[in-house]
Amino acid sequence: MSTPPSPTPSRGESVTTAGDRRPSPHLSDRGRQIRDETRALSPLLRKEAQEGEDLGALPPETLRAIHEAGVFKTALPVELGGYALGARDTVEIITALGEGDGSAAWTVFVAGGIRNVLGFPQQTVDEIFKEIDTWIGPLVVGASVFSTSVGSARRADGGWLVSGKWAFGSGCKHAAWAAVGVTCEDAEGRPRRAMALLSREQYTILDDWKVMGLKATSSNSITAEEEAFVPDHRFVDLADFPAVMDSVRDRYAGIGFRNDTRALMLITCLSNVAVALGMARGTLDCFVEQSKARKPFNLPYPTVADMPSTQVAAGTARAMINAAEATILGHADEVDRRALAGIEFTGAEESEITMDLVYAVRLCADAIDKLQLALGSSTVSLKNPIQRFARDVRVLATHGAIRFDPLAELSGRQLLGFEPFPMFAGGVPQVG
Repeated sequence: MSTPPSPTPSRGESVTTAGDRRPSPHLSDRGRQIRDETRALSPLLRKEAQEGEDLGALPPETLRAIHEAGVFKTALPVELGGYALGARDTVEIITALGEGDGSAAWTVFVAGGIRNVLGFPQQTVDEIFKEIDTWIGPLVVGASVFSTSVGSARRADGGWLVSGKWAFGSGCKHAAWAAVGVTCEDAEGRPRRAMALLSREQYTILDDWKVMGLKATSSNSITAEEEAFVPDHRFVDLADFPAVMDSVRDRYAGIGFRNDTRALMLITCLSNVAVALGMARGTLDCFVEQSKARKPFNLPYPTVADMPSTQVAAGTARAMINAAEATILGHADEVDRRALAGIEFTGAEESEITMDLVYAVRLCADAIDKLQLALGSSTVSLKNPIQRFARDVRVLATHGAIRFDPLAELSGRQLLGFEPFPMFAGGVPQVG
């Protein structure tokens, strides 16, 4: 007996629901709720996206809507008013956001970096999270923490005097605090690298995020031209960072806090590539809707959707997106499974998984390209979400932690038995 066809999705309903067809024991009720609420926001996010590009930051209506959906609490511990969600939940939520607007998804992805401050002394945690119930948007953003070009710090009584310029402070226009990288000297005068936490009044945002895509992420540089005092409890040597992160597991409960440092790096990569997956799914949704409403330029078909070439492009792109999704969700589930079982990833596993995820980004980017070209010149209008997805995914793919060739080299080097480079976090230079 043949299987009856699935019902045609109604307007506004995602046509790429492969994630729902693959039930996971690691997708929690809370994660599913937030995912579904953010997916329902897709029409709003697409409508507001042009304003976000003009502003260079998420527009107020978008920021408030995703905030009210709870997305900025997903990476926070329950003890501090958050949800402590795991990898699968996080990936599903960021993917759903990406279906509406890549910049919104990126902003939530980088907001997950707030985990980096949870291992600081309790005094620091209390200072940051005192605004948890009133602050709209991310509490903390990072800028050039692990970069090769950072600021500087010198010893002062009870702390450090910090100055410099830090690039790529994604979400800085919405945040209360910034974590920045600095060079300093230890008590014996040896050069060190460290992370310092600056409050909003201690730095200036530069209007220098003038780019082709992800324009609403407010990934501006920030600067502290005058030395800013950072007390010892807001300062950590990067050599101690892995131990600081491991200590978080002893302080907070929930699956989101049962990962070691290497698993956290994989969650970071998973969250990053989930932005691309969401944009690919959003592009396919828009493609299906628009192809049914448009007439071909020079062929005698009633709609673009009736063209065999369009049907081939749609079927091929969906297969590419599904393959990427299966890879991403499969690895997210494995991170959660190991977190619950107390099993750590090896360096070789991290290298292989990271490259799998980077390849998934390529599949998503190529699918978006295929769909845009198949639909034609109507997609280049700034009113059309497809052109924004196409630009945004290209900018995403240039990010140093997921660039294809360097990550392929790292993975291939490990596979072929060469001594691995001292790297972590998806290819970030070892600076600790």
